[in-house]
Amino acid sequence: MAARAAEPSGSLAPWSCFLRPWGRAPAPSRPPPGPPAEEGRRAGVSLGQEAGEGCRTVPLAGHVGFDSLPDQLVNKSVSQGFCFNILCVGETGLGKSTLMDTLFNTKFEGEPATHTQPGVQLRSNTYDLQESNVGLKLTIVSTVGFGDQINKEDSYKPIVEFIDAQFEAYLQEELKIRRVLHTYHDSRIHACLYFIAPTGHSLKSLDLVTMKKLDSKVNIIPIIAKSDAISKSELTKFKIKITSELVSNGVQIYQFPTDDESVAEINGTMNAHLPFAVIGSTEELKIGNKMMKARQYPWGTVQVENEAHCDFVKLREMLIRVNMDDLREQTHSRHYELYRRCKLEEMGFKDTDPDSKPFSLQETYEAKRNEFLGELQKKEEEMRQMFVQRVKEKEAELKEAEKELHEKFDRLKKLHQDEKKKLEDKKKSLDDEVNAFKQRKTAAELLQSQGSQAGGSQTLKRDKEKKNFF
Repeated sequence: MAARAAEPSGSLAPWSCFLRPWGRAPAPSRPPPGPPAEEGRRAGVSLGQEAGEGCRTVPLAGHVGFDSLPDQLVNKSVSQGFCFNILCVGETGLGKSTLMDTLFNTKFEGEPATHTQPGVQLRSNTYDLQESNVGLKLTIVSTVGFGDQINKEDSYKPIVEFIDAQFEAYLQEELKIRRVLHTYHDSRIHACLYFIAPTGHSLKSLDLVTMKKLDSKVNIIPIIAKSDAISKSELTKFKIKITSELVSNGVQIYQFPTDDESVAEINGTMNAHLPFAVIGSTEELKIGNKMMKARQYPWGTVQVENEAHCDFVKLREMLIRVNMDDLREQTHSRHYELYRRCKLEEMGFKDTDPDSKPFSLQETYEAKRNEFLGELQKKEEEMRQMFVQRVKEKEAELKEAEKELHEKFDRLKKLHQDEKKKLEDKKKSLDDEVNAFKQRKTAAELLQSQGSQAGGSQTLKRDKEKKNFF
């Protein structure tokens, strides 16, 4: 048995270097002299290139056993179980819950939504499903109240925020020192089933805006809900109209992969059937000798699993049985990586420096730390200057207030002196009047005393005269 040449990509790449005979290994070229860090980096690049380019195919003398590696991976994956998360976006009453029950052939518990929601709310429910020996942790996220408001301008924002929140939670788990990703419940949305109302005319503005905002964050699979509400001819025209509107508005919906030869033919065929026209029903009616999921109408019966009636079987095949793993992979490798790259770039991390050389995490950390310290010092200097400026302004205000107080004190002092002088002048005039009054009083008393003395002498004289007369 000959060992196939190991490719440098994937988790098996580091093992391929062990297949090279060490005795015939080419001697690594010695890097030019330089600093120890730069020399180590160049040596690492040289060894990495040698490990990728120097591996050769060599024959094996017997069975080794590493051909059981796929079986080991399958057993490990089965024992750990799988998770799959579906986001159902659509207006209330389009049969989202009924379709989920029909897809997984069970009855999920859930409260019916009303048309009176003040805003869009996302309701998430997780279920543990078991089929054969494979376990699946299924999460169904429904948009309650989507499209029920009068102003639908911001209806997509809660959905985008919810998807970003799941990406952020996974990124925070990855950035931890002790990561437990093998037991972490991955809540990232793997598939978005966008339910389109069967109007038969064209897409609503709300549908176009929402899908445009979501196409870079999640795998969108558009489906026409309750497709039995319009005729087959109208349905065909409606599909063509939806496809042309999506293309003209630049909305990128999920395309089933055609790079794998085993599923390339069926996926290529199914890509032409998008969007799927589906019908959901949990009722089982007896048709012929079989019990089948169907909807009974006065004019006839619509069979859910009859491909001549709707595309439910196509949706189930593409979503669950053929491309479930690709949806998970696309979510991780495309949408999550885009979110992760944008977040790390916002944080200042880069892959290469301005000279197109690899940028190590330590160098990135040091550069970011120096940048942060520089910004911190700059802000500190700005705050110091602002503090000094405010102190100067406060001092100027205090000096101005002090000057006003001095001026007011001088005015009050002058006013007090004027009032004091007036009072003193008034007091002097009053004293003069009192003195004059006293003088007049003394003169009057003197005159009165003199008058009384003169009157007494005259009385004595008269008395004498009377005596002499008698």
